[in-house]
Amino acid sequence: MDEYGRFVDWDKMDVSAQSQNTKELTCTDFHELKQLARQGYWAKNHSLRAKVYHKLISNIPCRTVTPDANVYRDIVVKIVGKRSSSSLPLPEFVDNSLIPTYCLNAEGIGAVRKIILCIANQFPDISFCPALPSVIALLLHYSKDEAECFEQVCRILACNDPSKRLIDQTFLAFESSCMTFGDLVNKYCQAAHKLMVAVSEDVLEVYSDWQRWLFGELPMVYIARVFDVFLVEGYKVLYRVALALLKFFHKVRAGQPMESDSIQQDIRAFVRDIAKSVSPERLLEKAFAIRLFSRKEINLLQMANEKALQQKGITVKQKSLVPSKRQNVHLAVHAENFKSEIVSVKEMRDIWSWIPERFALCQPLLLFTTLEHGCSLSRFYSHSEGHEPTLLLIKTTAKEVCGAYLSTDWSERRRGGNKLSFFGTGECFVFRLQPEVERYEWVVIKHPELASTGSETENHAPPASSTLSSSSIPSDPSDRLSPFLAARHFNLPSKTASMFMAGSSECIIVGGGDGQALYLDADLNHGRTSHCNTFNNQPLCSESFQISILEVWGFRDTMNG
Repeated sequence: MDEYGRFVDWDKMDVSAQSQNTKELTCTDFHELKQLARQGYWAKNHSLRAKVYHKLISNIPCRTVTPDANVYRDIVVKIVGKRSSSSLPLPEFVDNSLIPTYCLNAEGIGAVRKIILCIANQFPDISFCPALPSVIALLLHYSKDEAECFEQVCRILACNDPSKRLIDQTFLAFESSCMTFGDLVNKYCQAAHKLMVAVSEDVLEVYSDWQRWLFGELPMVYIARVFDVFLVEGYKVLYRVALALLKFFHKVRAGQPMESDSIQQDIRAFVRDIAKSVSPERLLEKAFAIRLFSRKEINLLQMANEKALQQKGITVKQKSLVPSKRQNVHLAVHAENFKSEIVSVKEMRDIWSWIPERFALCQPLLLFTTLEHGCSLSRFYSHSEGHEPTLLLIKTTAKEVCGAYLSTDWSERRRGGNKLSFFGTGECFVFRLQPEVERYEWVVIKHPELASTGSETENHAPPASSTLSSSSIPSDPSDRLSPFLAARHFNLPSKTASMFMAGSSECIIVGGGDGQALYLDADLNHGRTSHCNTFNNQPLCSESFQISILEVWGFRDTMNG
């Protein structure tokens, strides 16, 4: 059909959707390119898309020595020899990934394997890259020959711009991206996440499939549209589209019965057949309607997850581990080792599904309980300090159960001297388990506009405008376990940015500001709640309550004891 159609089976392509009008792309402005990519400007002209891809990939900053088309011509015969392309074994780093055909002809399908083997020869530092077969298969559509496709893929792999993340090439990078995606689902797709938790034995294993949804299951016309934007905007686009896929899956399947052993297959099948329910335009529209964190903030979260994996020694895929990709997060809450007087194993697993993924690799460790340690606030502090994060659980005499995930060490309360000052990060949240399960996000992060309203809280809580001085933010957040959602990474006033936890010798306050809050007195016997319509007037528990049992849990490393 054109000079770029050598590897394409045109009988399988929707040629009717192709425009034959001659087009050119002359703009170089990033913002204009971004808009054209999102609008699908070059999506309906095969030759134009090929030229645009070549231009965009040629502009990727690469390592000084990056294999090119001539290198491929020199090595392909030596590496492949006279073997049939279909019999060529794939390197381990593609993780037995399916090679999508993407409407390729027989020559094209064979060329994917040959290019993968030549890339393995030239990039010995690649240890895990399951997206590679899909990327090669896609780019073959827009390449004149195998050598040109090889060169384009090599430039993507050899990108050396530290601000431009493209394709994961190590197990550590891949695993941390899966954890980051899980964190993003937890925040931006709460309804879908709740469904996953309800039907899946291992919700993190479900989310570890996210790249396969894009690079493997998504039909050719969809992944090509995604790739258009990806080459312009980078890795963040992949998170956006995967989140949109999960949102659509939840919308379509929420009312249908699903079994825990088939949820991964259900999502894969939905993505494969997405054309039945969602157009490429609608998918991208949904993806870009999500008000995602900035690229900087996502990179910080990625780094935090990588650091957590490195600290636990999870940097390469262990064939002996079952399951192979990661420790089952639910197994961190062992029925035989876990005992709480407030929550069941099932309820603790629900809580575990809400916490940041880097801590979901840990198991719960009981630090303090009023049944054993009494109701002294000073003992509460002495047993809780030195642990970050912690989990607070409360059971009232009315059988209500609520609590909070607290990202910051209670020792931070001393930074305010004798003055009651708030601290914490945006990863904090409060929740209710009884009479029904509900999680409430940190209100200032969910609704930044409230940061400037400065409403007053009752009695113990000082006005929002004076709760936190800039000096109470840690001077070196790089040493914290939660660098991602530190207050400085949000464009919020420093005095209201971290209003979540406060403690003195007289009381504990969790929450506060303009949202749901818990107030506990000095003897840990009584408490009360304060709430507003931010949470649809659904209180954590009774406005004034008597504490039956209070527990504080820490997070113990399951890998290193």
